Amino acid sequence: MPLQPQAVKILLLQLKRIGDLILITPVLAALRENFPEAHLTLVVSKECADLLPAISNVDRILIARRNLRDLSLFLSVAVGKFDYCVDFTRNDRSAFLALLSGARRRVVSYRVREQAKTRARAYTDFVGVRMRDMHTIDYNLALLGPLGARHASIDPHLDLPQMAYEKADALRRNWKVTKPYVILHPGSARQEKLWEPERWAEVIKYFGSNDGIDLVLTSGPSQDEQTHIAAIKNRTQHEIIDLSGETDLLTLAALIGQARLLVTVDSAPVHMAAATRTPQVILFGPTNPFHWRPRESPAVVLHGKSAAPVTEFSPVQPRLAMSQISTEAVIGAMDSLLLLRAAAQIS
Repeated sequence: MPLQPQAVKILLLQLKRIGDLILITPVLAALRENFPEAHLTLVVSKECADLLPAISNVDRILIARRNLRDLSLFLSVAVGKFDYCVDFTRNDRSAFLALLSGARRRVVSYRVREQAKTRARAYTDFVGVRMRDMHTIDYNLALLGPLGARHASIDPHLDLPQMAYEKADALRRNWKVTKPYVILHPGSARQEKLWEPERWAEVIKYFGSNDGIDLVLTSGPSQDEQTHIAAIKNRTQHEIIDLSGETDLLTLAALIGQARLLVTVDSAPVHMAAATRTPQVILFGPTNPFHWRPRESPAVVLHGKSAAPVTEFSPVQPRLAMSQISTEAVIGAMDSLLLLRAAAQIS
């Protein structure tokens, strides 16, 4: 039976990374639109904590920290008196939280029943969809089927607070970013997603001679990402504004939202740009753009040896080395989007 419009309590479990959190925002919007009186509780991983002020359409957010502080999380879930629980994570921890919730209907993909019969006992409803067949947003929305929720929008959304824009403005003033700017975000938590430092350096060299734009380098604070940034900077003599490791997630999203263009690998900034409608060039290699690409904002997707952007996407695609993407393909994609943006502003 579909969920009724009275003030029911719904628990949503998304314990993955930052990008996954952004891609669940259409779910939150759909639930709020369909059931405006419902009380929505979202559980997220500690890595996403800094982005939470930008997440709207939810009444309460709980953080899974994977330490003793999770005892308070477990207690909050156990006493929450939830009517429904939807698990977007599908691991042992989320299954435990689903069972602990005591919700009368606990929803997950049918794949859990096939892959982990013990874990499957935590759920009551198994939706006949699997992530490998769908874009991630479509998969997330499909899990609302047992609740009877309809959805009109598939756009990710971030409700960035004014403080984030103020911090972004201050950074631009301090670093004298006075022109329209392009953000290069080369980093990722996964080493196999990284594009070679010398190729980033060639991109910087090419666009460093463009007097009409500023180049801004950003990254996360991890040691691996900082090492990658250092390798890039060691290979270029051209001036670039280095904000790597200088921004929190909200400020980074605000900077991306006001950029002329973002160039990055498959990582969280892709979804920040999609949420803020910023044009972007995205380099995919071992991950399949079918599942993660932006669909409602300007984006050029590069994958493999072809100099042309990917225009046809398939749920089954080979894992490719990032080294197959040429510098010429990236520069060409950047030029095309910058020209389109300039033409749009003139018209």
